[in-house]
Amino acid sequence: MKKLFISAIASFAMLAPIAQAKDYKISHVRPQGTAVDNDIRAMAEALNGATDGQVNLEIFAASALGDYTTVQERITVGAIDMAVQPASASVDRRLQLATFPYIASNWDQARDLYATGGPIANVVKELLADQGIAVLATYPVYFGGISLNRDAISPGDPSVKNGIKVRVPGIKSFQLTGDALGYISTPIPFSEAFTAVQTGVVDGVIGSGAEGYFASFRDVTKTYIPANTHFEAWFLMASQETLDGMGDDDRKALLAAALTFETSRWENAEADQELNEQRLVDEAGTTIVELTGEQLAAMAEKARAEIWPVILNDVGAEWGQSILDQIN
Repeated sequence: MKKLFISAIASFAMLAPIAQAKDYKISHVRPQGTAVDNDIRAMAEALNGATDGQVNLEIFAASALGDYTTVQERITVGAIDMAVQPASASVDRRLQLATFPYIASNWDQARDLYATGGPIANVVKELLADQGIAVLATYPVYFGGISLNRDAISPGDPSVKNGIKVRVPGIKSFQLTGDALGYISTPIPFSEAFTAVQTGVVDGVIGSGAEGYFASFRDVTKTYIPANTHFEAWFLMASQETLDGMGDDDRKALLAAALTFETSRWENAEADQELNEQRLVDEAGTTIVELTGEQLAAMAEKARAEIWPVILNDVGAEWGQSILDQIN
């Protein structure tokens, strides 16, 4: 009888479910081997170790799962688990606040605004929550600049209409920024932007920074102007459905890995921007146009005076101003 009892227990144990490792899809917008790709891989390794191999991040680089707008929509419905990317304003125009021109002037200000718990990070978190997306971390990238496939004309004087046509994203804030700084803004999809510059449809690009221009436009960037047009921050997004389906320990491990992911990036982002500016010079033969503090201040003043009221009206003047009041 005793042997039969032990045999029954062993048989029951064999039928008991065994914890299975879980794969989660995470997307990002840059090629393999870039800074963000390496940082995500480090996070994935740490998370896998912290969960004894039970949580595995399956990384899809270079927008392999779709552009960032499509990926954001798929995160909403749980078709993609996570992403590190810009916040798309296609569903909610108020997310334009994340790329407000000249909202920060230096890295200290940017960290105060965009780091987790800052006013802009809080707005993005709140608005994306309405789309079924949880923001787990901020990933600071760079201050934006202007890439030209030609020599610049009065690059530090925004009062000059220089006649240079530049590609901008189909986002009102970027279109208005190009116009305010003296350029002719031409909205062109990112997938067509390189060819547009290469064939002379436009003479350059506004909407990215040194890292983005080196990654995607270095062969057509003859001149780079670090004009600090906007602050580029990406966000580690997760489907709320995915989070709700995780065990408590796995979820806590993910949140801890996300915190380290953000903290480490803030420590390295400014140096990474300088590195990519130098890579444009050394590897692409680009000329960097250095602007003075007075020139940057003049560009910021003109942009704020001409652009901010328009964008505020677009996102809701009362709501937008309440956020800017927190920042000021």
